[in-house]
Amino acid sequence: MIKQRLISGWEHHRGSLGGPWEAWRQDKLQNHYNVPWHPVELPHSYNGLDVLDPDGKYYQGQGWYRTKLALDNPYPHGRTLLHFEGAGQRTDVYVYTSQVGSHLGGYDEFMVDITAAAEEARSIERYQGLTPIAVACDNSRELETIPSDASDFNLYGGVYRYLNLVYVPAVSVERVHVEPQLSNDVTRCTVKVRASLYNPEGHGQEVKLTVRLRDGEGKELKTFEISSKPWEGMKELAVYELANPTLWTTDAPYLYSCTVELASAYGRTEQTERFGARSFEFVNKGPFKLNGERLLLRGTHRHEDHAGVGPAMTEDMIRTEMQLIKDMGVNFIRLGHYQQSRIVLELCDELGILVWEEIPWCRGGLGGEQYKQQCRDMLAAMIEQHYNHPSVILWGLGNENDWECDFDYFDIPAIQTFMKELHELSHQLDPNRLTAIRRCEFCKDIIDVYSPSIWAGWYRGIYTDYEESSRQAFENVDSFFHMEWGADNLATRHVEKTYTGFEFIGRGDGNTDERDGDYLLTGGDPRVSRDGDWSETYFCEMIDWYLKSQEKMDWLTGAAQWAFKDFATPVRPDSPIPYLNMKGIIERDFTKKDAYYVYQSYWTSKPMARIYGHTMPVRWGQEGERKQIKVYSNCTEAELFVNGASLGVKQRDSQNFPAAGLRWDTVLEPGVNHVKVVAAKDGITVTDELSFEYQTQSWGEPAELKLNAQPQANGHILVEALAYDAKGVLCLDAIHFVRFGIAGDGRLIDCQGTVRGSSLIQLANGRSRILIDPAGGSAASVPVTGFVSASGPASGAGAGAAAAGSTGASGAVPLGGNAAAEGADASAASSGGSAVSAADASTVRKPVSVVSVASAGLATAFITI
Repeated sequence: MIKQRLISGWEHHRGSLGGPWEAWRQDKLQNHYNVPWHPVELPHSYNGLDVLDPDGKYYQGQGWYRTKLALDNPYPHGRTLLHFEGAGQRTDVYVYTSQVGSHLGGYDEFMVDITAAAEEARSIERYQGLTPIAVACDNSRELETIPSDASDFNLYGGVYRYLNLVYVPAVSVERVHVEPQLSNDVTRCTVKVRASLYNPEGHGQEVKLTVRLRDGEGKELKTFEISSKPWEGMKELAVYELANPTLWTTDAPYLYSCTVELASAYGRTEQTERFGARSFEFVNKGPFKLNGERLLLRGTHRHEDHAGVGPAMTEDMIRTEMQLIKDMGVNFIRLGHYQQSRIVLELCDELGILVWEEIPWCRGGLGGEQYKQQCRDMLAAMIEQHYNHPSVILWGLGNENDWECDFDYFDIPAIQTFMKELHELSHQLDPNRLTAIRRCEFCKDIIDVYSPSIWAGWYRGIYTDYEESSRQAFENVDSFFHMEWGADNLATRHVEKTYTGFEFIGRGDGNTDERDGDYLLTGGDPRVSRDGDWSETYFCEMIDWYLKSQEKMDWLTGAAQWAFKDFATPVRPDSPIPYLNMKGIIERDFTKKDAYYVYQSYWTSKPMARIYGHTMPVRWGQEGERKQIKVYSNCTEAELFVNGASLGVKQRDSQNFPAAGLRWDTVLEPGVNHVKVVAAKDGITVTDELSFEYQTQSWGEPAELKLNAQPQANGHILVEALAYDAKGVLCLDAIHFVRFGIAGDGRLIDCQGTVRGSSLIQLANGRSRILIDPAGGSAASVPVTGFVSASGPASGAGAGAAAAGSTGASGAVPLGGNAAAEGADASAASSGGSAVSAADASTVRKPVSVVSVASAGLATAFITI
């Protein structure tokens, strides 16, 4: 087999065509308007930016791709294939104007044989031997397909995973399945090898096969020789007893390999698969075991989503992300909510990360026969394509299937019946793994492993309810596994005191499940997600409590935080960055939030220490007030220095909340303070330090925005907007929305879903920033004209930040309502300095003065609100 990634040489048109002829008409005729095409590289999504456009919903419809390939299949009578690793959500493939393939589903792999059509296209003289290929993707809304458009993630369009050109002989190995069975005492492993053939023309000549098993160092363990007529379906080729296998574990993920070679009159080809020797068990009413030993599953979730490209992540991007996940201490991941790239699974095998992978039956209810068949097909494809990965332990059959919305009926018995069908199909296709779902109480007894909804401290209840809620849920099922917990947090937003309205949140019967409408920012019961500050500070405190609790829950299988990275979603237009789910531990561009280090302090062994607040340049409070400094570390002890003076050594105790006892109270000096920690573990010393300003001046209502510009090393300009009151004091609790705009040749680097890449964003501690590309010039010489406008804080999404933040400064008041533009009717603005409840504040976005920003050398311009 010869395989080549098709990356360059593509053109794209976002929009529909009358048919494939329109993709090629201009090659022959110039007497008609032809649609515009733009060069792109694969992988590519035509929703890479618009999913974060604050002013409209993302595009859902057709997108076309075209290229011309120089084909040269070296095999006599060989087959030429296009192998799609993922394209969404419906795909039609054409050679010139002939349709050669079609696929429904945005996440499983598929192959299209273009052999005959490519040969026919050679006769088109104007292409001089090249083969024209067109691909039409379509992510239009369709109720009778999965996933539902009500899902909390985007249904992206495009060829957003790698597309490969593949040459194979007329008879070739199509798929290899390796099934390792580890004995109970883990001293022996029976390895079974099966394979299927690709033989579309039905050739009957005998083929010779060689099966080679190798250890992780490449040493050959056993070779099998087989001669056979071609066959249909899967056929067992070899069985091998491996004595004293090296086990695959999350700390030492040892991988064996199996190569199946096929030789025939049509040529030789081979396929290699890796596998691991491991066993696992979800103990009935107990913990999880890997290879017979208890393992606490410490997990997170992943969406295929990244700044600027959406799902179209390159292999390097995926490797970077998965390494960040492993370095945080993760040993488990749930791939939500669909089959993900083969690269992700390969990296989980290599890094030692156990996997729950699922089909995208997510929300909406249950449709008709087409709907059901797509679920069956995608489950079968996921299992067949990812069968060999030792990292995979659970096949997920659905998510939030109790969420009614896509049909005017909601048939619980029908959902139960179909869930049982999928459960049985999964075990038929793969008897060695278990099935799982999350949040569908009426199906919890159908599958093998169940995760209820527990959002203590966010959508319902308070975070100290976590252990009690988990224990109740654990006792209601045979195999409990907690998926999804966390809190939205705007990167760089910090508070001196986190949300303090717990007394208004009903404790009820201990249930902390998310219920219909809880994710909305208005209405419903009091809850932190609606009333809280959406700060990193609160998020870190919640994580700290959850993780210290999990350490002592000896019955717990494990839990997975939602989600590792902020991601775009169409159902959250009112977030501090519109259309962004902000529960990530890192931003969409891999920038770490403080929470990353909280996890490391509990989950990793390599010595580390991190002072909280590296993205908090200003702290605030009264002069002489004692303030707390927290250090997150896995070291046994740490010493803190403030402005050169030691505050003493403290011992780490994971059950001493917060920060495992590594916290110090001290009086900060007005102005700049320097903090350093020295921590030690097993004879190794690590340090961390930071400086910040301590502001003691109180502030009133924001009265003006101040813009400044900072040239960046890559030639971009970082523009920062800061909110000041009438006396020129920085308003550290301001959470107004700020809109950035630009005129001239430069461009905003926006729609990134990050705090430096969003044109509409709430202030974080009175500031917001955006990057500008000066379009060819240097940041020091190219004039850029920009504007910002501000609006009053809307209710929800951080509305609690004003109250929580202002407590630290004497005389400070919560933010008022509307920010009125210069010259606007005074009745549209709140009176300066008055305390207006965030819940009563309306949002008015009005443009303000235009300023020039060229370089750091310019005088800072002020904008009157």
